[in-house]
Amino acid sequence: MTMRMPAEWAEHEGTLMAWPTRPDLWGAVLEDAKGEYAEVAKAIARFEPVLMVAPPGAGAEARIRCGETVEVVEMPIDDSWLRDSGPIFLTDDTGGRVGVDFRFNAWGGKHSPWDADDRVSALLLDHLNVERVVSPMILEGGAITVDGEGTLITTEQCLLHPNRNPDWTKQQIEAELKARLGVTTVIWLPFGGAEDYETDGHVDGCCAFVGPAKVIVQLPDDPAHPDYERCRANLAVLESAVDARGRRLEIVPITQSNRVEVDGHEVEVGYLNFYLPNGGVVVPVAGLPADEGALAALAAAMPDREVVGVTTRTLAHGGGGIHCITQQIPAVKAAKVLS
Repeated sequence: MTMRMPAEWAEHEGTLMAWPTRPDLWGAVLEDAKGEYAEVAKAIARFEPVLMVAPPGAGAEARIRCGETVEVVEMPIDDSWLRDSGPIFLTDDTGGRVGVDFRFNAWGGKHSPWDADDRVSALLLDHLNVERVVSPMILEGGAITVDGEGTLITTEQCLLHPNRNPDWTKQQIEAELKARLGVTTVIWLPFGGAEDYETDGHVDGCCAFVGPAKVIVQLPDDPAHPDYERCRANLAVLESAVDARGRRLEIVPITQSNRVEVDGHEVEVGYLNFYLPNGGVVVPVAGLPADEGALAALAAAMPDREVVGVTTRTLAHGGGGIHCITQQIPAVKAAKVLS
């Protein structure tokens, strides 16, 4: 039976997160970051169990801030973007599940140290009693989106960046994605975000599968937006693409965008960086009027889910959003690992 990475909207057993830890990243807004992580964890816990990884000695603080609905475990970590440093889970139709442990180098060596984050997948899989599969390729979970039916979307801007796998060709990277994640079709978008300096253009800032052959894309309607033309180049690729089952893609645009100031820096709160817990859509919002239109568009695209906005200005300042700090544990027919 072939193992495959399930779609994010498939049933979850729970969600993995990690507690903010890096003072040189957050600086004066570290406490604000902790507050936002806690609010995200509590929002997700309304829909499914959450396991929060905290560095040794910080577990008590995380438990107090997150509340009784969130389980906390202490493990060595360098940073708190578990979408990228944590394992990626695969399942099959017989109740099997494994976790793929890709290499992690802090988005091309942008933050040091990163050795604990490179080891956290192995620790988590051991804690969850899930079989570990190792890949020699550097890959972050935010760099991919899948439909669970054999299709994966990524960006050339990120996966072909020389700070990840400089000795790998595009063909080798695609072959590893297919071999490790159980996909048969890879759609390569040319661009991630122009201002996505932290991740070098993760796909979860510009595109996300939300259903079979259904994709939500960032498509800012302001010509002055730095991604106005880039998003339209991505759109052209998606409009001409077919998925692993030969279907054309239904494309839902998110046109709204928000720029806010945090700690003296202007950042964009990206609505596309949402997460799909069981029955929900947890969305980054900025507390500005454009939030309403974006939440309404997401609700219309996923009418069977409850849309919940969580203010995450500080997360945007740190370089990401709600999707970046979460990783789903897909449900299987076998015994569950989270209560």
